[in-house]
Amino acid sequence: MTNTTPTVTRTWTCVLFDLDGTLTDSAPGITASLASTFETLGLPVPSPAQLVEYVGPPLLDSLQEFAGMTEEESRKALTIYRASYHEHGAFDSAVFPGIRGLLQRLKDAGIPLAVATSKPELQAKRILEHFDLAQYFDVITGATEDESRSAKADVVAEAVRRLTEQGVDLTQTVMVGDRAFDVEGAAENGLPTILVEWGYGSPAEAAGAIAIVHSTDQLSSLLLG
Repeated sequence: MTNTTPTVTRTWTCVLFDLDGTLTDSAPGITASLASTFETLGLPVPSPAQLVEYVGPPLLDSLQEFAGMTEEESRKALTIYRASYHEHGAFDSAVFPGIRGLLQRLKDAGIPLAVATSKPELQAKRILEHFDLAQYFDVITGATEDESRSAKADVVAEAVRRLTEQGVDLTQTVMVGDRAFDVEGAAENGLPTILVEWGYGSPAEAAGAIAIVHSTDQLSSLLLG
């Protein structure tokens, strides 16, 4: 992604964050568990660059799109992957530098925060609690275990529903993510997206974002003014 200078000037009333590639550098654990899954199934293991493409979008969809699996095959692979990831990969990640401080500043400013991730919700909560980030979020929304809710638009819609139930002011809500799926999923719910460069997206995925940031300081300026 290019270092586009952000020009957004708004007072945000709520911020939704993606998890993988936005809050945490989770690719090592995810790609290792994926490689193990392919090995278990007796399939050729994709290259490291190809494995990174799986990070972000719903895994069931990616297994069908990138690996050419049928739905039945992809569900079997997903079960194997989740067991491996839960046991070995979930905590093989790190919070991106500056994220913790950013979340604290947003919380101190009284801005409600939510996570909207295509990762299974229970796993997302487990990871956020492990890294002591769960405390910053009013709502943590992820995919359902059966993947009936996994598309980013559906996850964002559920996060918005939960925030509405809590009486959160959503008149100026923004999504922060790193992939086109974040931009598109937020847009389907009428929300703009700020894209971060430190994640796993490519320059082409920035289309539709209202701004692109290359540091948490830049992001902080856009979110807090």
